[in-house]
Amino acid sequence: MELNTKKEHRNAILAYFAVCIFWGSTYLAIRIGVGELPPTIFAGIRFIIAGGLMFGYAAFKGLPMPKNLSEILKISIVGIFLLVGGNGGVVWAETRVSSGIASLMVATVPLFMALIESLLPSKTKINVKGWIGLLIGFAGVAFLVLSDWHKAPIDIIGITLLIASALSWAIGSVYSKGFTTSASTISNIAIQMLAGGFCLSLIGTFLGEFSKMHVTTKGLEALLYLVVFGSMVGYSCYIYILKKWPAAKAGTYAYVNPPVAVILGAIFLGEVISLKIVIATIIILAGVILVQSSKTEAITKSIKSSACTAEAAEISAEKVEEIKKKIAN
Repeated sequence: MELNTKKEHRNAILAYFAVCIFWGSTYLAIRIGVGELPPTIFAGIRFIIAGGLMFGYAAFKGLPMPKNLSEILKISIVGIFLLVGGNGGVVWAETRVSSGIASLMVATVPLFMALIESLLPSKTKINVKGWIGLLIGFAGVAFLVLSDWHKAPIDIIGITLLIASALSWAIGSVYSKGFTTSASTISNIAIQMLAGGFCLSLIGTFLGEFSKMHVTTKGLEALLYLVVFGSMVGYSCYIYILKKWPAAKAGTYAYVNPPVAVILGAIFLGEVISLKIVIATIIILAGVILVQSSKTEAITKSIKSSACTAEAAEISAEKVEEIKKKIAN
């Protein structure tokens, strides 16, 4: 038993590092890919291939599928928010901004999730510490966009696309928590990818991107990397650590992705690591850490409160039984 526990712990750590490295490196692969292929079609093909492979695996293994059209629709909506609005926004933005800045803006997703959940009556509210984290995180975004240190201008359209993509990913994530399906996790992900992939491909067709297709070796390599390591391996490892670790701990990969993306972008694409980007990274991640820790505290407090209520109810029930016995005697 102890050996199995140690093995599971080791595997979870390996999966965590895989998520940090592979998802951090996807920004580099996207940046390379959109330089070779039309961005929307590039993203659409990626998710159609990855979703098709995962769906085939789920069918081969006999994993549970959605039982009705309503479930498929809900899962597809999640896929559209996450992969069309979320990942699609990143792909479009990376035609204008560096991979490092893209990863830094995506790190704001937990801030948007906390903000959205704080507005919903049924969700756990963030405390003062969380609100301070929100202010710090968004202040970091403002600093990155508005400051003009070293005369390194930031593309406003690219940043706007990234903020919109982070918001879309947050909306999709929060929405996905509001329902349950009869399908397995792998089946859910496959349907999300297929829905997102087909929508992106339709948008690309409408934009006339197929006429601009010019397949290159570098573009195909980027696409293959994203399909295998970004979508299939990355997702699988993340699902594994979610099963082994608390969600707040598993979600700390978001703190590691920006430094990985910035370093890889500098090494392989010669992207500049300015002092402004370093400071903005520190500010934004500090805000995200505060928000995440405040949510953990709120959940822990809620669990303790529920436990106390249950204990009090149990004591009350015992007293009632005791009184009944005294009356009977």
